[in-house]
Amino acid sequence: MSNEQLRMNNRLRIVLLTTLFVVAAFSVVAQEQVTIYNPMADAKAELAASILQAKDQNKHVLVQVGGNWCPWCIRLHGFFKTEARIDSILNKDYVFVLVNYSKENKNPEALAFLGYPQRFGFPVLLVLDQNGHRLHTQDTGLLELDKGYDPEKIARFLLSWNVAALKPESYR
Repeated sequence: MSNEQLRMNNRLRIVLLTTLFVVAAFSVVAQEQVTIYNPMADAKAELAASILQAKDQNKHVLVQVGGNWCPWCIRLHGFFKTEARIDSILNKDYVFVLVNYSKENKNPEALAFLGYPQRFGFPVLLVLDQNGHRLHTQDTGLLELDKGYDPEKIARFLLSWNVAALKPESYR
């Protein structure tokens, strides 16, 4: 290879590496700009309202704890909205509520009420019954598949904790 060809190859590598760096930087910024959690929300009040709604609609409450800083939290929320089967199960069986955990607001009272689920990392899911009793805390790492979430594992989780699944007559 001539010196001129080597210089061209080096320039091409530099351009490609710079392009990759810029694309990666923009994707990180784009992720940070997604806002699904409201740090200023009154989590205890939203939980109380969700529990009342669940009682009225004969559903359970599904709580997702996380923050806008958490790529897996954003990914899970998007998964719930874009996977038709999961969205259908959620709408049929649950009242869904987000609880923020961030440097702006760690919601210590709400997390104490929920049994300190942050010990499982973020996002973390909780199922509450119609009286606000915690039925289950789910480490979402166990629901992952590659760089996303496993639709079958999440469907099984949701169906295993809905109102019907916990009724004794469902098993007669």
